[in-house]
Amino acid sequence: MPSDLDHDHDLLDTSSDPEKWHHHHHHHHPHDKRNSCRFPLLRKPIIAIMTALTIPSSTATGIVNRLSNLFAMPKFDAPEKLRPTAYLDGLRGFAAFLVYWHHHELWSHGLLRDAIFERGYGFDGQHYFSALPFIRNFFGGGHYAVATFFVISGYVLSVKPMRLIHAGEQEKLADNLASALFRRWLRLFMPLIATTFLFMTSWHAFGIWVDSAKPQSNYHDEFWWWYAEVKNFSFIYHLGGEPWLSYNFHLWSIPVEFKGSMVIYTSLLAFSRCTRKARLWCQVFLIFYFVYIVDGTHYALFSAGMLLNDLDLLAMKDELPNWLAQLEPYSKHIFYSLFVLSFYLGGVPVHTKDINDLAKTPGWYYLSYLKPQAVYDYKWFYLFWAGVFLVVSVPRIPWLKRFFETRFCQYLGRISFALYLVHGPILWTIGDRIYTAVGWGREPQITMLANWVDKFPLPMAGPFGLEMAFLLPHIILLPLTLYVAEISTRLFDEPSVTFPNWLYKQVLGGGSGQPQSTRLP
Repeated sequence: MPSDLDHDHDLLDTSSDPEKWHHHHHHHHPHDKRNSCRFPLLRKPIIAIMTALTIPSSTATGIVNRLSNLFAMPKFDAPEKLRPTAYLDGLRGFAAFLVYWHHHELWSHGLLRDAIFERGYGFDGQHYFSALPFIRNFFGGGHYAVATFFVISGYVLSVKPMRLIHAGEQEKLADNLASALFRRWLRLFMPLIATTFLFMTSWHAFGIWVDSAKPQSNYHDEFWWWYAEVKNFSFIYHLGGEPWLSYNFHLWSIPVEFKGSMVIYTSLLAFSRCTRKARLWCQVFLIFYFVYIVDGTHYALFSAGMLLNDLDLLAMKDELPNWLAQLEPYSKHIFYSLFVLSFYLGGVPVHTKDINDLAKTPGWYYLSYLKPQAVYDYKWFYLFWAGVFLVVSVPRIPWLKRFFETRFCQYLGRISFALYLVHGPILWTIGDRIYTAVGWGREPQITMLANWVDKFPLPMAGPFGLEMAFLLPHIILLPLTLYVAEISTRLFDEPSVTFPNWLYKQVLGGGSGQPQSTRLP
C-alpha cells in the first residue's frame, strides 16, 4: 500500500507525502545513506575502457560515479537529529514491511488455502497460532498497514498548510496548496508508471512466466494494453471498470491516495477561514459523513489524520478544547488502551464481506453490530478505528515511539514507497520460483515451473505461517527486495519528488522558484 501507500506511501503514500520528502531531502542528501566504497576494483578498468572508446575522461568518470552511487549498498547511519515526526516515517516503513510479509504469507501458502490468515481464530472450528488476536497482525496485517498509511498521509499532507491556517497566513496557504496540487499526480504516478513498465517489459524481454499475468502475444500489443490500462487507472474520475491494475494488483491504493490527497487539500482550503471551533467541528462532521453516511472510510482515514494534526498543533499552543485538556491526568491509561484496542481491531477477519461471518467469529459477535449501514466492506470500518487509534497512541507511548525511531525503521520509512511498488513483482517472479523449489508448489506452478518443483525441498516443520520452508527463503528474498527497493528509491522515488518541484518552478516563470503571490477569493 499503499500507499503510499504515502512520502506518501503514500504508501503508500503509501506514500507517502511531499511534506515528509521535503524534510527528507533537506536533512539527508541521498548519498549520505550510501556505501562509501564505490566498487573501487572496477572503477579504473571501466573508465579506461570508456576512454578507449573515445568517451572523454571526465564524462566517463561522471558516468561511473553516477552508476556506483545508484547501485551502492545502503548505509544505516542514524541521522544527526530526528525530526519531531520521524516516528511517522518509521511507522510507515514498518507498515510497508508488514504488507511485504502479508503478501508472501498468502502467496506461499496458497491464496485460497482455507484463508487461514484472513479468518478469525476459532472460525469454523479452526484454531491456528497465526490467527490469534494481536498475533495475527504480524501474519496478515497488510490491510491494517494500509489503513495506517492513509492516516499518516492525511497527517503529513496537512502539516504545513495547517500551520499556515493557524498563523492566518492566507496568501502563503494559497501558494502552498497550489504547489501541492500541481505536483501530487506526478509524485504518486511517476514511480508506478516506471515500475509497471519495467515489469511488463521483463515478461517479453526474458520470457518470464508470471502466475495471474495475461501477457499479450507480442510486445507491441502488450505496450498498448499497458498504456491503456495505466492511463485509465491513473484517471481518478472514471466510472466503473476494475479497481485493480493487472500489472501490479497491490497498487490499488495509489489512486485512493491521490483521491485522499484531494480531500485533504480541498478541506484545508474550505476550512481555512473558519474559527478554531468551527474548523474542528467541520472536520469531525466530514469524518462522520465518510464513515456513517456514505461508504468513504478510506477518506475518513485521511481526514482523521488531518484532524489529529490540527489537534497536535493546538496542543503545542495549549489551545485544545477544554474537554480534551481535562483528560490529561488520565492520558497514559487512555493511550495504552487505545493502542491495545487498535491492535485488536487491526486484526479484523477479512476473508469475506458478509457481516454475518464476522458475527460467527469468536470475539467479534458484539462488535459486528457496530458496522454502519453505509459501509459495504465491513473491514474498513474497524480498520478506520484501528489506524486512527494507532497513530494517536504511538507518539504518546515512549517505548513504542523509540522503536519507530530506530535506524532500521527509519530506513524502511525512506524506502517504503519503493518497497510497496516492487515487492509484488519480485514475489511473482523470483519468489514464486524459490517457493516452488522448496516445496510450496501448486498448480499452475507445478505445470509451468516444472523444472523448479522440489529442487531444494525444505522441512515444513513449524507453526502455520512460520514453517522452515517459508522462513529460510527470506534469507534471499528479503535482502533482494530491500536492495531493489533501495535502487528504485534512487531511480524513481526521489526523482518523483525533485522533477515535479523543478517543473513547478519552471511554470512559475523564469525558473526562480519564487511563487507569485496568490490571493484567495
